Formats: sequence, structure tokens, C-alpha cells
Amino acid sequence: MPRTQPGRGVTREVLPAETRDALDAWLASLALEKRYSAHTITNYQRDLLGFLAFATLHTGEPVSLAALGRLKAADFRAWLADRRQGDSVGPRTLARSLSSLRTFYRHLAREGLVENAQIGLIRTPKLPQSVPKALSVEAAGRVLEELDPDKSWTDARDLAALTLLYGAGLRISEALSLDVRDWPNRGGALRVTGKGNKTRVLPVIDLVHDAVEHYRAVCPHDLAPATPLFRGMRGGRLNPRSLQASMERLRHALGLPDTATPHALRHSFATHLLGAGGDLRTIQELLGHASLSTTQVYASVDAQKLMDVYDRTHPRAAGAPRQGK
Repeated sequence: MPRTQPGRGVTREVLPAETRDALDAWLASLALEKRYSAHTITNYQRDLLGFLAFATLHTGEPVSLAALGRLKAADFRAWLADRRQGDSVGPRTLARSLSSLRTFYRHLAREGLVENAQIGLIRTPKLPQSVPKALSVEAAGRVLEELDPDKSWTDARDLAALTLLYGAGLRISEALSLDVRDWPNRGGALRVTGKGNKTRVLPVIDLVHDAVEHYRAVCPHDLAPATPLFRGMRGGRLNPRSLQASMERLRHALGLPDTATPHALRHSFATHLLGAGGDLRTIQELLGHASLSTTQVYASVDAQKLMDVYDRTHPRAAGAPRQGK
């Protein structure tokens, strides 16, 4: 059977009018009701157009709403197999594609257009557990100590941004989207808008506040309230790539692994809090995780650290040194 690449071979313009209208209404609901980002909506659209292209070839008929309602579990499995084998995509991409399709079918059912219980019979591909690559407490400290805020205003800026990631657990996108008016006075709380436009309130420790205030004092650009807090060389909002490049230079200078990225500082924030006795619920709130299960990954990281210490030091552990030897 001839194949088509995901999102190619069929465009919204060649779909039956009723399917095209349903597609447009679904995408609009993702933007207006779910408040998904433009990037996420583009991915959802690509996933669905890829499925519709496959369904057209697989069934030999236009993908009308009635045709979507007649599809069987075997058809959905054939689509996943086609993506896995022909496109060589991994389980994460397959899971996202299936999630996109399920969301579309839920929209069709909610709008009273068509229902198909067969999609509910498809199991989500099992995902490998992704364990965050946190830096050690020592390594995180070395990263922040390596930058000299008195050397240049850009070093002061990068130190302030990286300290914010490690000291408050922000995502790089959250930190760089801050405006000057968002920054609190000493002792105040920082309001951050994260994924899904959800807002959370975070404490700002003195270490973080001092780093940002020093950067503000030496920044050559006008930091008016409605302007970006972190600036690029020409005064625009700092590009994430610039901060990533700064972290890349730091890890090379310090001999740290490639996993030492700006995002690793956020992982380090959570892991180090947990190791110091922080509870998962509090850490979940600080990170802005929608589900506790996402935060629980850090528990496995800390448990692995404890097992490493046990193996090295406990007299009955396999890797521990034995007395008298």
C-alpha cells in the first residue's frame, strides 16, 4: 500500500466540507477553550492530517464524518504501526499522535457529529520513564560561581537568569518571558505564568533577588515596567539560545556532562529540595506540575542517590569496602 508522510498527502482544502469544518472548529477550541500555544496546535493539526491521509489510503474512501465513525480498532492500530515502521517514530511521538486523535474524536462526540468507541480500545504506547538529569549540589554551585557578574552586564544577566532557574525552579521560557513589572520587591512573591497559561506564586530567596537586582543595576538598557526583564545585546527579549550557549560554555569550562543544561538547573532545584526533606506536594506546586505523578519522578532520582550511597558505604552492601581487606 502506498504511504504518505504525516501531515502530507492531504490538506484541509481537499477534505470533505463537513470534515474540514469539524477540523477547523476543533483547532479553534484548542486555542480558545484549552488555551494551547500556537506550537502545540500546529502539532495537533499535523498529527490529525497525517491520520486523515493514512485513513484515505487505508480505506480507499474520502474521510467523511461517517467514515470516521466506521473505523475499527484494527484501523487505528494499523495507523500506529504504519507510523512506527514507516516513519521510525518513537513511543513518545506515537503517544502524542494518539492523544491528538483521541482529542479530536472527543470533540466530534461532544458536538454531536459522530461517535466511535473503537478509539477507546487502543492502548497508549508504553513510555520509557524519563529520569531528570540533575546536577549535584556542588556542580550547581560551581556553575553559579563561575560567572563573574562584575565582568560584564551580560555575565550579570546570565548569572541572574540561571540563578532564577536553580533558585526558583523556573522553566527557561518562564524566566525569559518575565517583564520588569513582574519582578517583586525584596520579600515579595513572584507570579509566573507557565504551561497552559496557569499562574503560580513563588517565593524569591535572597540569593536570587540579589543576582537579579545586580543585573538590573548594570543593564545598559532602559528597564521600564512594561519591557522584558532579561535583555539581549540589542535590547530585545533575551533569546533562550543565548542562555543555552552560555551554559554550554560553562559546562565545558567546568568539565560537566552535556546534560548540564539550563533546564537541568530546574531539575536540580526539585531534586535538591526533595533531598533536603521537601514534600512532593509542595514541590509540585513550586514546579507548576499539573499532576503529582510528574513530580514523583524526582522521588526515584533521590532514591537512586540513596542507593548509590548505600552501595558504597554499607558494610553489607555488595560494593562497600570490607574491613580487614
